[in-house]
Amino acid sequence: MAGKYTIILAAGKGTRMKSKLYKVLHKIAGKAMVDHVLTQVELTSPDEIVTVVGHGAEAVEETLGNRSQFVIQEEQLGTGHAVLQAEALLGDKEGMTLIASGDTPLLTAGTFEKLFAYHKDKGAKATILTASAPDPTGYGRIIRNDLGTVQKIVEQKDANHEEALVNEINTGVYCFDNQSLFKALHEVNNNNAQGEYYLTDVIEILKNKGEVVAAYRMKNFEESMGVNDRVALAAATKVMQHRINTNHMRDGVTLTDPDNTYIDVDVQIGADTLIEPGVYLKGNTVIGEDCVIGAHSVLSNATIEDQVTITSSTIEDSIMHTGSNAGPNAHLRPDSEIGEGAHIGNFVEIKNAQIGKNTKVGHLTYVGDATLGAEINVGCGVVFVNYDGVQKWHSEVGDHSFIGSNSNIVAPVKVSDHSFIAAGSTITSDVPFHAMAIARERQTNKLDFWKRLPLGDSDEWNA
Repeated sequence: MAGKYTIILAAGKGTRMKSKLYKVLHKIAGKAMVDHVLTQVELTSPDEIVTVVGHGAEAVEETLGNRSQFVIQEEQLGTGHAVLQAEALLGDKEGMTLIASGDTPLLTAGTFEKLFAYHKDKGAKATILTASAPDPTGYGRIIRNDLGTVQKIVEQKDANHEEALVNEINTGVYCFDNQSLFKALHEVNNNNAQGEYYLTDVIEILKNKGEVVAAYRMKNFEESMGVNDRVALAAATKVMQHRINTNHMRDGVTLTDPDNTYIDVDVQIGADTLIEPGVYLKGNTVIGEDCVIGAHSVLSNATIEDQVTITSSTIEDSIMHTGSNAGPNAHLRPDSEIGEGAHIGNFVEIKNAQIGKNTKVGHLTYVGDATLGAEINVGCGVVFVNYDGVQKWHSEVGDHSFIGSNSNIVAPVKVSDHSFIAAGSTITSDVPFHAMAIARERQTNKLDFWKRLPLGDSDEWNA
């Protein structure tokens, strides 16, 4: 039975990126470019996927994991040579093979499916995915004969003046009859300006044998955008961001200013949530319904349940339960959990801590490595002192407790339910149920102390 296969080309280093990171691993909307390509390929349900790696092979393989097979192109001798590396895995199989580049992150599964269908409908041995480019510079040109049939593909470096004026470009995506592809690859030579084995030469080889070569012209040129430098990376990111934001708005999310809202591709957002300008939602963040994410907030791998309000705050690898709120300028560091209805206020930092239902941590407070129960009031300027210079320690505060302002909770301690800590106390021992802990010296007033100072009798001090 004929199968459906895909080869992803990801062997190039990408010198024009001028980066220590291999080109296909540069991220767009939170995901490596080659991962974007693989994700869309997976949606077409191919029988096998082979990724050709070279520079940075280990990093690419680590990024994609077991979602693909891998072959190595030891020498960078051109696209035809790269595809030939997959022959040992695919060469004898019957069916269709899609070839896509790992630096074209905007292509969609829908376009791949249309290419497969067109190829099959035309009974072609090769089908080229093309597009009309506003500026075709840098792309291979599709040269057609008087009947509109594809005659050849000419690379930019090899194009004459007339060919260079053609605006129908090769997107670098193809669908081939698998066995015809590998047979023709053995006939490709490197007699060209670059001395490389071009995959595009397969088209001419198949044409000369009288085989059907088709071209499917996609409607959206932006989707075909390849990324070779940082300028193109920014342009592709802008297109992807518009696509992501549009999909969220169509699903019932309000973006006040979509041009200034940055949402990674894997983020999920519930209906009737409002996202204000300057917000950046990263990684695998999940946001529920009826939330408000205020201007300039940054959420990374956060889980936000329904009816949560976040005001100009940073949330990292943490969870906020229904009806809770944070900010302005709060910071939830990793492994923080904020209970239902809890309030995390101005300039409060939470780290590896659980805050119980309806507990209020209002202002200028640090809670690290602690478990706080329900209905607690934490005053201004409280510090959970969790580090003794060698290791971190954990503190526990029971339900319905009251922690006065400017208190220090020196871990490890347990503050029992319904207990009180007087303002300004430094707590180093457990506090029993219903007790009040006062850990400060009793106030002493030194009368006429000013007279003991060197300037005590001066006119300046007496004024």
